[in-house]
Amino acid sequence: MLQELNVLPTLSVAENLFLPELPSRFGLVNRRALRAKAQEALARVGLEHLNPNTPAALLGVGQQQLVELAAALAEKCRLLILDEPTAALTAHETETLFEKIHELRQQGISVIYISHRMDELRRICDRVSVLRDGQRVATLPLSGTSTQELVKLMAGREMPTRPMPHGRQPGAVALSVRQLRAGSVVRDVSFEVRSGEILGLSGLVGAGRTETLRAIFGADRSDDSAIAIHGRKIRIRRPSEAVAAGLALVPEDRKQDGLLLPQSIRVNATLADLKGTLLRREEELAATARVIERLAVKCDSVEQPASTLSGGNQQKIVIGRWLLPDSKVLLLDEPTRGVDVPAKEAIYKLLRELADDGKAIVVVSSELPELMSLCDRIAVMSAGRIVQEFLPHEWTQEKLTEAAFRGHLTS
Repeated sequence: MLQELNVLPTLSVAENLFLPELPSRFGLVNRRALRAKAQEALARVGLEHLNPNTPAALLGVGQQQLVELAAALAEKCRLLILDEPTAALTAHETETLFEKIHELRQQGISVIYISHRMDELRRICDRVSVLRDGQRVATLPLSGTSTQELVKLMAGREMPTRPMPHGRQPGAVALSVRQLRAGSVVRDVSFEVRSGEILGLSGLVGAGRTETLRAIFGADRSDDSAIAIHGRKIRIRRPSEAVAAGLALVPEDRKQDGLLLPQSIRVNATLADLKGTLLRREEELAATARVIERLAVKCDSVEQPASTLSGGNQQKIVIGRWLLPDSKVLLLDEPTRGVDVPAKEAIYKLLRELADDGKAIVVVSSELPELMSLCDRIAVMSAGRIVQEFLPHEWTQEKLTEAAFRGHLTS
């Protein structure tokens, strides 16, 4: 069961459950048998009242996750691997999941449970293995092992801190967010970022970092909150209003939310700078050329489909498009995920240059060394709130990790 959802939204719940082996009769799907099997599978995860014919697109994220669990259990597995399974679940759904895990263990089924949440690990696990930088560093019994020991193992050696870049002092507040609430994840987020400053947002999976950026940008609906850009309060209800106010968003999933993959580099690079209804090809070509030159995008032609670019060059296009409308505040969600080292360095260089030019930048990243080398300040989110902020002389990997667990620690 993967951390990312793999439900097919256009199919029914029942079809998603048994897609590899749909029950058939005379070469056709046996709908009666499919419904009966689906009801039995759903009951195993506490979804006995869910209609198996419901399109998966109508389910909430938590229910979709439980449907995936039901599909896994329907295979009569001997080993169940769960990757951050409660990130999108409610408290009730989480309790249901834990009950099912307990039942599976009593039936002799082995479970590998991947999570950053210490309280969950202590409730259901016997042993814990700590991974760091792709390697196992320790395997310990949970009983008798303190949370502090585990945090230290996860944090590893300390990275050198980076002082404030010479000659760059933050200016006036460019973006102010007060008491932002969105959905069930973002509970109460307040922060400021100044012109010429790079603010990092750190935290665990499910802490609400991505949802915070999307809510600020108007991509997701938020409750009443106070957002001000350069001192002017503004109500952002949709992304077009955010762009008009000088905000930019580089989303976490560039292929799903950041690019029109079949379209050309030219189309993708100029999406954020469209004015009016008439497109002037000469202006598009000139603007695209500036993006390609500034970010050293490797391509054969501006008419090349974005899908044919490497991951690093795709990411450069997503970031570079926001240079054209001269955005004042940039929100970047995992800007170097899935790109190689040279592309990472190019993105770091660009972000520092933009900050030197007076842009205000917010960076979400799951890589602490990345934030520590790039940012002027780091705010740590835990359970939908910012729990602590750090300056370079204050932060260490261990302190940042401890703060990230603050909303989840029970021992």
